[in-house]
Amino acid sequence: MAEVPTAAIAATGLLGGYAVARWTKKRPLGGVALAAAGAVAARGWQQKAGNATAAALSGAYVAAFAGSHPLAKKIGAWPSVFAVAGGVAVASWVAVDRRK
Repeated sequence: MAEVPTAAIAATGLLGGYAVARWTKKRPLGGVALAAAGAVAARGWQQKAGNATAAALSGAYVAAFAGSHPLAKKIGAWPSVFAVAGGVAVASWVAVDRRK
């Protein structure tokens, strides 16, 4: 079975977390989706590229989540989430997935 790239997992976590929170109107449920995907991505980062890379990308994931909120006030909610998810996906691909 093909392995899912960590870039896709991280981007899906940010997009899915927001989508779940928005459509269920339960922000904690969106947080669970965000955290679950982040944990899966972090495990993949650690296994493929080591602790330092995993820590850096985990920090970027959390910063993207936090940064999407003020960015949403400027460009809108969905564009903000797509922008930060894309940024984390690119960082993950550059640091981990392209090594394959």
